[in-house]
Amino acid sequence: MSATTQPADRSRPAAGRRQLAYAVVLCLAGAALALWASTRGWSVELTVRPAPLPPVRDAHSGAALLPWLPALALVTLAGGGAVLATRGRLRRLLGVLLGVLGLAVAAGGGYGLVTDLDGVVSRQWPALCLLGGLLAAAGGGWTALRGGGWPAMGARYERPARTSPPSAPPAAGQAAPASPMAGRRTTEAWDALDRGEDPTAG
Repeated sequence: MSATTQPADRSRPAAGRRQLAYAVVLCLAGAALALWASTRGWSVELTVRPAPLPPVRDAHSGAALLPWLPALALVTLAGGGAVLATRGRLRRLLGVLLGVLGLAVAAGGGYGLVTDLDGVVSRQWPALCLLGGLLAAAGGGWTALRGGGWPAMGARYERPARTSPPSAPPAAGQAAPASPMAGRRTTEAWDALDRGEDPTAG
């Protein structure tokens, strides 16, 4: 192997681990941002009451307006962590699923931006939800395209199976090791001689 080929082979697993880390960070950060933004108050309604009673403040979060939005963000968050534990085709399929979930979360944020909400509207939370969904979708799409060749979690620590080398035949002029059965027969022969018996008889 040439000196130029060996560093290139070593750089491929390192590049794959970096790409895996970037994709997981995109999925986790995007899903976490969307989940947090969906629990904020997207609109606040003030109901005026007769004096001297103060107005009633009724806040509506993104989860109240779109109950499926935090659930999808939570599933996306779990799927981003699952990217580390998968490999090959299964990881690519998971990337497709994360891309679809991220786009659905982004659509929920976009709905919050364009819909006509009652009361005082806070558009920054739907915008953050939209951003988080797009980040998660980018991480999922990258995983779907490139994730098949990325290493799995803990792959760098896996030890190859050890195979015992075949035993070499004894060299010429070197006696083969005696078997336990041969040693036992020799001891029995000496015991027979001690008793005055002929070990070769019979």
